[in-house]
Amino acid sequence: MDAPPSLSRPETTGAVTRGAARLMVELGYAPLAEVTLPNGRRADLLAVGPKGQIVIVEVKSSVEDYRVDQKWGEYAPFCDAFYFAVAPHFPREILPIGPGLIVADGFGGAVLIEAPLIPLAPARRKALTLGFARLAAMRAMGVATTAIEDEA
Repeated sequence: MDAPPSLSRPETTGAVTRGAARLMVELGYAPLAEVTLPNGRRADLLAVGPKGQIVIVEVKSSVEDYRVDQKWGEYAPFCDAFYFAVAPHFPREILPIGPGLIVADGFGGAVLIEAPLIPLAPARRKALTLGFARLAAMRAMGVATTAIEDEA
């Protein structure tokens, strides 16, 4: 395994988030960063696919980040598929079996493990998709907001 680059934790987080977002776009998804879900948790990336699939990507910048932040289990009710995204030097063996895995840097990424698809209930999907669209439109207009509403 290559030695980790000399990036700070925030720089690593930014690079992995950027690369994972670029990968999502390449795969046909429209991603938004730092989206507060209806349960109050913040997803690093929330992406909507061409057929309405909803994917959450949780970025882990370090072993410490992974160990102290175990909220990722609370994302399942808000997505069809869940991925971890990590830098190339991250020790992947510490990640749990089950979620998908993306390895990314500031330029792009690759899916190493496909996430299992567990379809959302139609009412939840509709509410999240509407919330996603409204959030994207507000951000496009320069409104600094992160939260989506879920009426399901």
